Amino acid sequence: MNHINSSEAPSRAHAWPLVLCLVGVDYFSTLAYLPSMAVEAAGSLAPIAAAGVVLVTFLLALPIYWYVVGRSSDGRGATGLLEDLTPGWRGKMIVLTLLGFAAADFVITRSLSLADAAIHLIHNPHGQRLLARIPQTFLGEDPASWSWWERAAALVMAPQVAVTLGLSIVSFGLWQLIKNGLSRRMLWTTAVATVLYLGLVAIVVVSGIVYLGRHPEIISDELAALRFDDGDAAASVSLGWRWEWLQIILWSFPQMALGLSGFEMLMTVAPQVAGNRDDSPEHPRGRIRNTRKLMLTAAIIMSVYLVSAVTVTSMLAPRGALAPGGAAEHRALAYLAHGSQLANGEPGSALNPLFGHDFGDLFDLSTAFVLCLAGISVTLGLKNLLPHYLHRLGMEIGWAGKVGAILHLLNVIILVVTVVFHASPASLQWAYATSVLVLLAGAALAATRDLFSRRPRTIGRIAGGSATAIGAGLFLALTGITVLINHSGITIALAFVTVIVLSSFISRWIRSTELRFEGFDFRNEHSQARWLELSKRGPRVLAPHRPGLMSLADRRHALLRDYRLAADEAVLFVEVTLGDPSDFYQRPLMSVEGEEGVEVLRVSHCVSVAHVLAAICLEMCDDETPPPEIVFGWSNEAPLAANLNFLLLGEGNVPWMVRELVLNAGLPAHRQPRILIG
Repeated sequence: MNHINSSEAPSRAHAWPLVLCLVGVDYFSTLAYLPSMAVEAAGSLAPIAAAGVVLVTFLLALPIYWYVVGRSSDGRGATGLLEDLTPGWRGKMIVLTLLGFAAADFVITRSLSLADAAIHLIHNPHGQRLLARIPQTFLGEDPASWSWWERAAALVMAPQVAVTLGLSIVSFGLWQLIKNGLSRRMLWTTAVATVLYLGLVAIVVVSGIVYLGRHPEIISDELAALRFDDGDAAASVSLGWRWEWLQIILWSFPQMALGLSGFEMLMTVAPQVAGNRDDSPEHPRGRIRNTRKLMLTAAIIMSVYLVSAVTVTSMLAPRGALAPGGAAEHRALAYLAHGSQLANGEPGSALNPLFGHDFGDLFDLSTAFVLCLAGISVTLGLKNLLPHYLHRLGMEIGWAGKVGAILHLLNVIILVVTVVFHASPASLQWAYATSVLVLLAGAALAATRDLFSRRPRTIGRIAGGSATAIGAGLFLALTGITVLINHSGITIALAFVTVIVLSSFISRWIRSTELRFEGFDFRNEHSQARWLELSKRGPRVLAPHRPGLMSLADRRHALLRDYRLAADEAVLFVEVTLGDPSDFYQRPLMSVEGEEGVEVLRVSHCVSVAHVLAAICLEMCDDETPPPEIVFGWSNEAPLAANLNFLLLGEGNVPWMVRELVLNAGLPAHRQPRILIG
C-alpha cells in the first residue's frame, strides 16, 4: 500500500543552536516588556509570580511539548496530533479552532512586539528630539469640531501608532526574505541579534543583582512588603498574607503567561532542526532529540532571565516609573540601561558606570531590532501549516498559495489591529495571553488523548495522561480568568475561527464540482495490474453496488433484465467505502476481486462516492475503446437532504454529481461516459 506524507520535509535543516536563536527572537524578546507587566500585575510579588511561571514551564509546559514533539515532529505539533486522533468533521473543527488561535497569536505577536519596539524608540532621547521637531497635529485646535476622518487621522498620526505602523510596514519586508524558505543568512542574522540582546540584558540584570548584594536593606524592605507587614507582629505571623499571595499570583498569571509563548513556536520550527543522516521520515529520532535539546535550553535560558529581570526591575525601578504612562512602562530594562533614577533615589549609574544614554541607545536599538524580528518563527509555522490544512479542506486557491495571499492578508490585519488597539501593549497583552493559553491547553489535550489512546495502557501512560489532563484543566481555567478580565483575545481568535470555518464551507460548495482526485493506491500488485487491464479492455458497463441489499449475482441478473443486455454482457461492479468525508482531496485504496462469477472494484478511504465513481469512469475513457456506461438506481432521498449529505458526508445525489463531474472534465461528447438512471 502506498502512502502520502501529510507534510513535506524541509529542503534544508540547520543545527539546533541556530534554530534556537530563531525561536529566541520571539521567545526571549518578551523580556523587553514582561518585567514591567509583571510588576504592574503583581507588585512586590512579581518575582514570585515569575517563579510560578518557571514552575509551570518545567512541571507542565516542557513535559507536554517534550511528548508532543516526539509524536508529531513534522511541524504540525499539537494541531496535527489532535487531527490524527479525532477524524471527521469534529477533528476538523478542533483544528480550525486552533488555527484561528494560532493566527490570532501571530497577529498579536507582531502587533505587540512592534508596539513595544516603538515605545523603546520613542522614549529614546534621540527619538524624543526627533518627535519634538514634528508638528503634533495638522488638524483644528478644537477636537470636538473634528469630523470622523479627522479623528481617524489624529489616531493614526499619534506618535505611538504612527511609529508602530511604520515599523510594521518595514518589517513586512522580512517576509520576502523567508518566503522561499529559511536561509542560513537569515538564521545567522537572528543569531547575532539574539546573542547581542541577551548579552546586553545580562549586563543590566547582573549589575542589578550585584547592586542588590551591596544594598541588602532593599531586599529586607521587599521581604517585609511581601508579608504585608504593617508593624503588627501578630499580623506578620498570620497565615492571611499567604492567601493574599495566592490571590495576587493567580490573578496576575494570565499576564505572566506571555513567558510561556515560546513552546508553540518551537513546534512550528521543528522541521528546520537537523537530525541524523539515518533518520526515518516517519520517526526522525535525531531531529526529535535535537528539538528537545533546543526546547530544554530555551526553557532554562528564559527561566533564568525572567526571574532575575523581574526581580531586579521590581526592586530597583521606581513604582511611579513602572505605572501606566511612566517612563519605564513596557521598557523597564531599557530604563535601567539608560542610567535613570533608581527607586531609592540614587542615579542609575550606581548600578554600572557604563549605564547612560550611549549604552541605553545600544540597548534600545538591539531591543527594537529583536522585537521587529519577533514573529519570524510564527510566520514560518503559518507558512507551512495554514496552506497544508487549507489545501486539504478545499479552501486554498492555487494562485493564492503561490503569492502567499493568506500571510499578506494577515499583514493587513496586523495594521488594522495596531490602529484599533492604539498600538498599546497594555491592551494587546490580553489577546496575546488568551492565544498562548488556548494553544497550551490544546497541546495538553492532544498529549492526554494520545496517551490514553495508545496500547497497551501502561501505568506510566495512565499517570502521564492524568498529569497532562490536569495541565489542560489548569490552562483552560487560566484562559477563563483571562477572558473574564479582558475579552479582546477571545473576540479576535473567534473572529479568525468564524472566517476560516465559513470560508471553508463556501469554498467547498463552490469547488464541489472539481474532481479533487489524486490517483489510486492499490492493496496489492495483482489489483494494480488487473486495474490497468480493466481500464483499457475491461467491461464497458459499470454498476455501483451496496453490499447487504442484494447479492452480486442477483444484481447482475436484474441489470441484464431491466436494461435488456445480452446474457454474456460483462458487468463491472463498484463498491465504495467512505473514509473521512471531511477531507477534500482523496487518494482511494483499490482492490480488484472476483466474487460470484463477477469482478468487483472495492474502493476504500474515499471522501466522496460520486467523485470516486466519476474518477473510475474517466480513467476508463480513451481513444481506442468505447466510453463506459454507469448504471444507477433511483433514490428516494429528498433533493435538499441529498445535497447536504453530499457536501458534508460524501454521499447523496450521486448520479447528478457524477454527471456534473464528467461534463466538467472537458472530454469530447463522443468520449464522455454515459450515466443511466433507472
